[in-house]
Amino acid sequence: MFDTQRYMITSALPYANGPLHIGHLAGAYLPSDIYVRFLRMTGKDVVWVCGSDEHGAAITIKATKEGKNPKEIIDKYHELFKVAFDKMGISFDIYHRTSSPIHHETSQDFFRKLNDNGEFVVQESEQYFDEEAQQFLADRYIVGTCPKCSNEEAYGDQCENCGTTLSPTELINPKSKLSGSAPIKKKTKHWYLALDKYEGWLREWIETGTIDGVEYHVPETWKNHVIGQCKSWLDAGLQPRSMTRDLNWGIDVPSEIEGSEGKKLYVWLDAPIGYISATKQWALDNDKDWETYWKGEKTSLIHFIAKDNIVFHCLIFPAMLRQHGEFILPKNVPANQFLNLEGRKLSTSKNWAVWVNDYVEEFPDNIDELRYHLIKNMPEQKDSEFTWKGYQDSVNNELVNNFANFVNRVIVLTNKYYDGVVPEFDENQDFTGTADADQSAYAYHETEMLQLHDDMQNLNQHIRDFEFRAALKVLMEISAKGNQLLQFNEPWKLQKEDPAKVAVVMNLSIQIVAAMSVACRPFLPNTSDKMREVLAMEPLGKADEYNELLMDLALGDHAIQAGHKIGEASHLFSRIDDEVIKKQVEKLNESDNANNAAATTAAATGAAAIAAVGSASQVKETVSFDDFVKMDIRSATIIEAEKVKKADKLLKLKVDLGFEKRTVVSGIAEHFNPEELPGQKISLLANLAPRKIRGVESNGMILLAENEEGKLFFVGADSNCPNGSIIK
Repeated sequence: MFDTQRYMITSALPYANGPLHIGHLAGAYLPSDIYVRFLRMTGKDVVWVCGSDEHGAAITIKATKEGKNPKEIIDKYHELFKVAFDKMGISFDIYHRTSSPIHHETSQDFFRKLNDNGEFVVQESEQYFDEEAQQFLADRYIVGTCPKCSNEEAYGDQCENCGTTLSPTELINPKSKLSGSAPIKKKTKHWYLALDKYEGWLREWIETGTIDGVEYHVPETWKNHVIGQCKSWLDAGLQPRSMTRDLNWGIDVPSEIEGSEGKKLYVWLDAPIGYISATKQWALDNDKDWETYWKGEKTSLIHFIAKDNIVFHCLIFPAMLRQHGEFILPKNVPANQFLNLEGRKLSTSKNWAVWVNDYVEEFPDNIDELRYHLIKNMPEQKDSEFTWKGYQDSVNNELVNNFANFVNRVIVLTNKYYDGVVPEFDENQDFTGTADADQSAYAYHETEMLQLHDDMQNLNQHIRDFEFRAALKVLMEISAKGNQLLQFNEPWKLQKEDPAKVAVVMNLSIQIVAAMSVACRPFLPNTSDKMREVLAMEPLGKADEYNELLMDLALGDHAIQAGHKIGEASHLFSRIDDEVIKKQVEKLNESDNANNAAATTAAATGAAAIAAVGSASQVKETVSFDDFVKMDIRSATIIEAEKVKKADKLLKLKVDLGFEKRTVVSGIAEHFNPEELPGQKISLLANLAPRKIRGVESNGMILLAENEEGKLFFVGADSNCPNGSIIK
């Protein structure tokens, strides 16, 4: 078996081109925070790194959109990320950034080593090029229709609707995000990582966990959808993947390499190396040896990501690490699936999200409440959903009515009956401890302590297995058992007639509270601190403290000793009122309405463009916005025109839509000379059902305006508007 002496934990680097939402937390950051906090509590040698991903086309697209330079964009979002993570209690050992000098140096050194090892195939190929922008298009500069799910806004490297990893040439009807035009293919030279050469050992590693008889991981511990997605790629056959790009933002290909001028490292080569450079920086800051955590044989490397990053972390990055020749491979990649919001997919572009920075500003005292609800609904094996009503129910019915209620009753009763001192009890007294067992006080207490130990070990194993929802459920079951203990024995009724029994019940109850103050720390760190303060116990932090507690419980000993004086009850959680939830739902709907309004405005602008010039006629019957948006109106250019035989009013036109050419029959022969029409910009209703007119199939309708005298005008786009652009 794999002998682990230390842990190297990474979390996906967030793109520094937009704020974090709750889907990011549930996907990669809360799971890793739980796991790392648990490792630290049990005395493990662990380093956890993350950082802002500050290169790639996504950054430059955002900068162009906002009229800023890329540095302004990355600085803005890097700081927002740091605030969000800090406020949410995400406890990285270092949160780094890929714009740092140490990262540029590390990435270039990595590229050099792969190049020196002969792992790259340098080849000239045709790639998409925007003629108007005079620029080769990186993956994120290209959008089109996904061949898998028909999403019309898929990127050249990935469809964010279905999560499929793509290449630009797989997109249907691709277009440039720079100009909106259909790109052409143009030759350029790049360095390709020969993934096809590694297919054999990658398959062996994924399916068996071994390479040439050496064990690297246990496949049975990996999530089914992770293994399944990797096998799907392997079964389709791996292809060489370009590791360089033609960009003006990013890390330069080392200048000494021939032909490197103007070339940048592919962001998916550069970004995962960010884990290594972050570890280097952490080691420099803490006088440690970074190589121990990336090259040590007894180190477990674990990547926490969402499912859209599986292929990169399970095939491409491992190939880079192994072919480099010195690095370990991941022991596990416990990728989560996606979190939805109120019945819809979270969408940054449509502002359909609960933004982390907004939440921590509006609810600064409710951090653990959000952590709890997201963990409870974590998309570990399938997509899950966040609703504000569900959040309210989690807080009110579980955290307040169960967890806080139990803790509060124990602390209040201990202060009331024993002046805040943990009571001693007579271990030799006989009494009925539970509804179905007659046993001595000591045996009753010892049995319950052993059960508490077993519950906590069960919780621990769920964390080790990356089953964080199940682990949290065990924590809440411990709290529920505590409430049942109080409810069954009713110490508030027995205190006068049987104080000895009450002492046993209250001692046991406060043992449960003390154990919960430890067990809840990976999930609810702020709550743990509050509970430790109420119990007048030191905050958790000492290595092996958790192990010592578990050992004590296993021996039937106490989590908190008799005679210890605790503090007064403190507020753990607050009920969430209906008005708070109503406000948040309205806020979501307002952002949705604003997006719809923007779409309506765009549609109105398009409608105005096809209105009759100077027309004094009455406006036609009102139609709904939903009816209007069904129309697909595109800019186009007439390239050929001729009269339809035996039809005085009809012209047969050939029009260029950028992505295809069509024939359209239009009744404009009495108004326009066909010889004058080639080159004329027009607006075309592109999704009109085809129909045959005088034996010619017409695919679309040209939009024209008519003045009061009956003269027709072409409703054309600006001469610079690319063919195929959607008129909204």
